[in-house]
Amino acid sequence: MKKILITGGAGFIGINLAYSFLKDKDNFVVIYDNLSRKGVENNLNWLLSFKFPNLKFIKGDIRNYKKLKEIVSKCNQIYHLAAQVAVTKSVEDPIEDFKINGEGTLYLLEAVRKKSPLSVFIFSSTNKVYGELKNFQLKEGKKKYFLVNKKNGIDEKVNIDFHSPYGNSKGIADQYVRDYYRIYGIKTVVFRQSCIYGPHQFGNEEQGWVAHFIIKSLLGETINIYGNGKQVRDILEVSDLIRAYKLAVKNIQIAKGEIYNIGGGKENTYSLLELIDFLENLLEKKINYKLYNWRPGDQKVFISDNKKIKKQLKWKIKISKEIGIKKLINWVKKNLTIINKK
Repeated sequence: MKKILITGGAGFIGINLAYSFLKDKDNFVVIYDNLSRKGVENNLNWLLSFKFPNLKFIKGDIRNYKKLKEIVSKCNQIYHLAAQVAVTKSVEDPIEDFKINGEGTLYLLEAVRKKSPLSVFIFSSTNKVYGELKNFQLKEGKKKYFLVNKKNGIDEKVNIDFHSPYGNSKGIADQYVRDYYRIYGIKTVVFRQSCIYGPHQFGNEEQGWVAHFIIKSLLGETINIYGNGKQVRDILEVSDLIRAYKLAVKNIQIAKGEIYNIGGGKENTYSLLELIDFLENLLEKKINYKLYNWRPGDQKVFISDNKKIKKQLKWKIKISKEIGIKKLINWVKKNLTIINKK
């Protein structure tokens, strides 16, 4: 039986990942989460309702080094998803942000090195490590920005340029994870993720913008947009990300020590204004929004160039943005009463 640890496992990516593993009785899944993010208790209760005999939940903090050394023992696979995820919160409290994202990741890596050095270690990083991407020429259209020279998106060869406390803390973690392969031989893989969305995502203004826009639209509430709304993101449905994680583990001799940009790519992009237009047409209702000042470090365009992961791991996107958003809308509709209490 494979022992699989998921830190931050009650979060939206973690809960989908755990469920995908628990359907196989040969996997024993340990979810480690402090349940600090609103909504994750509902995710956990949903998963526990299946009464999987091969599931264990441990409530704990990623900064508890002693506890980490206990839970990583004899693990085959470790998925490190626990994080402080909001740029705004990182600006308000950069020390707390660093302790969770920077120190917490280092504690987990050290625990693995000392207690489970043969584990495969998958890390959820972020496109924010590339900063504002100010060096790339942009063209401004009526409802979106365009990358002039990097039409296929941002690849792993682009220089990292941490911006905002969140970008710094995740960037430091990103580099520590990579270096634990180079220095200690731990089989680590870094995924620099663009905007991931899907069921069980309790999106809000600070993180999870696609789900947040859908929730606000269905509730008939005004959406606050920071900037002019022309900023563009590529979006990736969570099940496609999970397949990438599993392909990395399956092909770990190729993937170990590697960094992969991963997102919806140029075929699956929206500006904030474009998503509002799409939702208005789909839901057949007017969606109200207000514009506010730009947030620090916000990228006007981020599109992930997925060329490397496609080539090395034979990964490809299966769920288009239209299908994925319709799937998420259905989930939100079914859970709107719970979501509205948050």
